[in-house]
Amino acid sequence: MNPIGLLLAAGRGQRFDPTGQRNKLLAPLPGGDLVVVASARAMLAVLPRVIAVVPAEGAVAAALRAAGCEVTLCPDAASGMAASLVHGLRLAQQADGWIIALGDMPFVAPPTIAALRAALADGAGIAAPLHAGRRGNPVAFGAVYLPQLLALRGDQGARALLAAEPVTAVAVDDPGVLHDIDTASDLNKNGTLPVGGHL
Repeated sequence: MNPIGLLLAAGRGQRFDPTGQRNKLLAPLPGGDLVVVASARAMLAVLPRVIAVVPAEGAVAAALRAAGCEVTLCPDAASGMAASLVHGLRLAQQADGWIIALGDMPFVAPPTIAALRAALADGAGIAAPLHAGRRGNPVAFGAVYLPQLLALRGDQGARALLAAEPVTAVAVDDPGVLHDIDTASDLNKNGTLPVGGHL
């Protein structure tokens, strides 16, 4: 099985910089990578194709192209996460599955992506990583869920679908599945990181 990676990279992050001057996805991590590039690299290390969804041309799109992602523009991304997700899925409808990640979660490890791919190959319809008893991101979906995914609307992403359908929990030793970048202090992986936003 070769699922396609979808990286949702449309958010700027008001909590990161309320003035709107700095885009959290372009913030540098201690290791040097930009947040969104580190998020992409984990997927690119495992998956043959990664599509990144961005709201417009600009520095985020350029950085993701340079990293090796296919980049697609979703003009209505501001209407909610579901718009970005559906936009990306429409470009990858022929896949046998998708691993959907968030551009502000740069600490996810490549073995987690590989474990989710393996869960799909073993027959899981939906698979999500589990660390320390908590479910995180990315989330993998089999092709059977394409109609429900394409019907999503609003800013909740696939959260309602995850609540209504059986989800295969994939235990991982990867705290990065729980942590996103909300504030500048979150850039240090060794700090106390918040629970990440779920799809």
